[in-house]
Amino acid sequence: MTVTTAPPQSPTDVSLHESPRLTSGHLSPWVPWALLAASAAIGALLFAIVSIAEATTFNIAGWAVVSAILYLVLITVISSLVEGRRKGVDRLVTGVVTAAFAIAMVPLVSVAVTVVVNGVAGISADFFTMSMRNVVGEGGGALHAIVGTLLITLAAAIISIPIGLFTAIYLVEYGAGKRLARGITFLVDVMTGIPSIVAGLFAYALFALFFGPGIRMGFMGAVALSVLMIPVVVRSSEEMLRLVPNELREAAYALGVPKWLTISKVVLPTSIAGITTGVMLSISRVIGETAPLLLTAGVATSMNYNLFEGRMMTLPVMSYSQYMNQGIPAQAFIDRAWACALVLIVIVMLLNLVARLVAKLFSPKLGR
Repeated sequence: MTVTTAPPQSPTDVSLHESPRLTSGHLSPWVPWALLAASAAIGALLFAIVSIAEATTFNIAGWAVVSAILYLVLITVISSLVEGRRKGVDRLVTGVVTAAFAIAMVPLVSVAVTVVVNGVAGISADFFTMSMRNVVGEGGGALHAIVGTLLITLAAAIISIPIGLFTAIYLVEYGAGKRLARGITFLVDVMTGIPSIVAGLFAYALFALFFGPGIRMGFMGAVALSVLMIPVVVRSSEEMLRLVPNELREAAYALGVPKWLTISKVVLPTSIAGITTGVMLSISRVIGETAPLLLTAGVATSMNYNLFEGRMMTLPVMSYSQYMNQGIPAQAFIDRAWACALVLIVIVMLLNLVARLVAKLFSPKLGR
């Protein structure tokens, strides 16, 4: 009996039948970073030569643009040669999106750094414990403006949040396909684009009809801000309520739960995180408004805790008035203006943190 054996395979044959590695045809993770560093170095060298030749300062913006374009070209070409055209296009689009994000972050970071650097000079213990009563130069504080900002914003939130939330509930749960709902949606869209000064004029004209011209009070400012807040609350809450699956509503109806109880116990708790975010967006939208508060709440230098009597100062109005009406020494007024802007940003940041905490605590817990 003859036994045949397969001929021994040469190393060349083994390598031909060997399965390709997972890393073949892929760029190493360090390659994009190396290309980015090389692009930045080449761009810096070019602009350094130009600045030395023309005796000008180094153009940082031009360097960033040229480096980004050079990086996109290099990563696209090299990736297309090594990984294929599809992966090259993917890396190109990823680079463009990243560059767009960086461009969008530039003004945000610039504003934040500018406000912090200039606002720290005006921050002191007196700034948080004193008002501007009988202060004509250095000294004084913004306690009256901080209190006024919090009171007016709180009153505006109390007015606008229930109105906006109930309107959104009607549009989603009761008004589907109805002519009234379409009209409300149209009016809300129109109100979203109303300039803030128009809201201030509306509030001033409304109160002037009852109390006469020249009236100024904190509640007028709250009404003006609520006009700006309501459409934002309506649109954001409406979108969040629409994201709630209809299966949850149908399950509640199948168990005999009334519609109003389904909304309060099922729909609202499910969408509470998104609604809270929308409410905070509306508050952030109005807390820094200046023009409507100049017309309605006015300018004051003393403490005022009563929203329904007398003028009331707010942080944006104080920042504007301190910068536009500089006295002697002028630097003290400028420092107070920047400090008011910094405190206003910190308040908005704290409110957003509180909103995230509330959304996390009250959002429905998903289990298996």
